[in-house]
Amino acid sequence: MGKTSLLASFLFFSLLISSVRGDDPYRFFTWNITYGDIWPLGVKQQGILINGQFPGPQIEAVTNDNIIINVFNSLPEPFLLSWNGIQQRRNSWQDGVYGTNCPIPPRRNFTYVLQVKDQIGSYFYFPSLAFHKAAGGFGGFRILSRPLIPVPFPPPAGDHTLLIGDWYKANHTVLKYILDSGRNLPFPDGVLINGRGWNGNYFTVDRGKTYRFRISNVGLTTSLNIRFQGHTMKLVEVEGSHTLQNTYSSLDVHLGQSYSVLVTADQPPRDYYIVVSTRFTSTVLTTTAILHYSNSFGKPVDPLPWGPTIQIDWSLNQARSVRWNLSASGPRPNPQGSYHYGLVNTTRTIRLANSAPIINGKQRYAVNSVSFIPADTPLKLADFYKISGVFSLGSIPYNPTFGGGYLQTSVMAANFREYVEIVFENYEDTVQSWHIDGYSFWVVGMDGGQWTAASRKSYNLRDTVNRCTVQVYPKGWTAIYMPLDNVGMWNVRSENWARQYLGQQFYLRVYSPANSWRDEYPIPRNALLCGRAAGRRTRPL
Repeated sequence: MGKTSLLASFLFFSLLISSVRGDDPYRFFTWNITYGDIWPLGVKQQGILINGQFPGPQIEAVTNDNIIINVFNSLPEPFLLSWNGIQQRRNSWQDGVYGTNCPIPPRRNFTYVLQVKDQIGSYFYFPSLAFHKAAGGFGGFRILSRPLIPVPFPPPAGDHTLLIGDWYKANHTVLKYILDSGRNLPFPDGVLINGRGWNGNYFTVDRGKTYRFRISNVGLTTSLNIRFQGHTMKLVEVEGSHTLQNTYSSLDVHLGQSYSVLVTADQPPRDYYIVVSTRFTSTVLTTTAILHYSNSFGKPVDPLPWGPTIQIDWSLNQARSVRWNLSASGPRPNPQGSYHYGLVNTTRTIRLANSAPIINGKQRYAVNSVSFIPADTPLKLADFYKISGVFSLGSIPYNPTFGGGYLQTSVMAANFREYVEIVFENYEDTVQSWHIDGYSFWVVGMDGGQWTAASRKSYNLRDTVNRCTVQVYPKGWTAIYMPLDNVGMWNVRSENWARQYLGQQFYLRVYSPANSWRDEYPIPRNALLCGRAAGRRTRPL
């Protein structure tokens, strides 16, 4: 019996014993990652498939479930999956980005062992290495509430996932070559809904019933707007937070963000367009799906419903209207507002400014003037094995320097149980979208102009939404409050994938000196070891 089989057998019996002891349920998945032909915009392309599917299979779980995903890499190059919005409590070992995990080599497998601890809501997974995200490999990830935990709306008649995003006809290797050459990506060729273009998806509804649509922007470069012809959307959840149930005729979804809306089929029976179009672009790309009434008597009627294009104030006002539902339960049966985030004193302010420097004659992107470059060893492994020379704490400043950009493997030091204020400052002319792995945070303020200490007077310290991905408008700022309650090495990144790839990211090392399982799980026995960590031991079986 080979080492892989022994490891799989041991994992199986360990999980079996845990189940007998009354642990939370386990859900098992086996995925094979391959290349295959896809035609999302009518042109044959090489896509990344999971079990032959594009997009990949949906993951459906319940709060606190254990998720076991055995991933076989049948690509000719290394591969990794990451889980956008899944907090990996005490377990950054499973985060699936190169700063924490060694890539899965070709013809090898790796088993992710996740727990969706104290989470509900709508998320997605995606390939995090190279520029694989431009080829597919993404899918929906929904976490349902446990039985008997009240949800602030009646059960919908159906629950649908909409993975929306811009798309290129060029192969992901071509796009990667363009970026490696120091050039900007061209404008996208189209927009997809669930991997298909115009009218490629039909969602059948019964008149008079209400349906849930979970919308995630899995694209590379562009904010999007969605609307349902002749219908309104009632917003009910944002990345794990139940929201005040405001009604919208169209909704902006920025890169990396996820929303849940309820749509009631209350119109005359026929077909209607679901429209997705780009935001803040001079050329507007649009695509559609069909909302099909089961007793439909007619096709959709043109024109398509109007959507905003370049209006920033419109989007900013909509973002401010997204509020927390303080009377609703989250993953536990206590009100979401029982934790008074606005009454806790912050211990530190971190200001982060994005920029687009030219370094060594090539286009790069930076945070506080530092453009991230990957090390030869995952940072989490280097930290665990105390391998010197891989990274240095403090290699990125806590405030903007406004100096020239430079290359560095940037890691910011932070202490467990700090309560920080982070201000994202955008001095550029494009909308930015920021994500922090391992965490959700309160979006306490956003506005145009330059942030100052006086900006705190405008903060929402009562019912702002708690989420993991936030936009920053051109020449503007966004402020968040975040408790550092999750030990680990966590990626802070732009969700614009070209900017992320060319350096607009860094790692936040949240440290506890206790060295206790109470604060962080030990290295997994099946952890892949590479770089300067190759040949070391994880922990004995």
